[in-house]
Amino acid sequence: MTVADLAFYAFAIVTVAAALMVTLSRNPVHSVLWLILTFLSSAGLFVLLGAEFVAMLLIIVYVGAVAVLFLFVVMMLDIDFAELKGEMAKYMPLGLLVGVVIIMQLALGVGAWVQADGAMGLRGAVAPDPLQVENTRALGLLIYDKYLMLFQLSGLILLVAMIGAIVLTLRHRRDIKRQNVLHQMWRDPKKAMELVDVKPGQGL
Repeated sequence: MTVADLAFYAFAIVTVAAALMVTLSRNPVHSVLWLILTFLSSAGLFVLLGAEFVAMLLIIVYVGAVAVLFLFVVMMLDIDFAELKGEMAKYMPLGLLVGVVIIMQLALGVGAWVQADGAMGLRGAVAPDPLQVENTRALGLLIYDKYLMLFQLSGLILLVAMIGAIVLTLRHRRDIKRQNVLHQMWRDPKKAMELVDVKPGQGL
């Protein structure tokens, strides 16, 4: 077993374990931290595959931006997790049933999977020859030329997710006074102020 094989198994085990901890952690902040570890381990797997550019993007974009955004959203939502867990307990049997069905479907799919003749050749035909085109240029040709529409649709999905996060964090509290611009513009000066004739030597 070579060093590359040992590194692959190490990164794979850490990735699977961290992904499980993302869903099993009771503290949402800890879940986000485990998610960061999952991203870092996945970046290591990309490096082993020879996709260094994708690995750097995974670290810079997902670890440096998306994971931090998740932390901000978790802290800004201020959810009562005790009450939320109490509500989730009522739907636990249904959730377990759905999980068992998904696991059975995955087992059936993996068990019946057979590699078709010429599949490796078709996979290699999608991307340019790595010996002639560098990794970054090949990725740019695929994303911005061949699969441009899918790339734009994925960006639209991320935009919708960002708007949803903003809507969830935007809460209008009724116990604070807010500025109403239209109410200020339409107010009647005769009702908004009162002129008082103060005589010299007398107070109000």
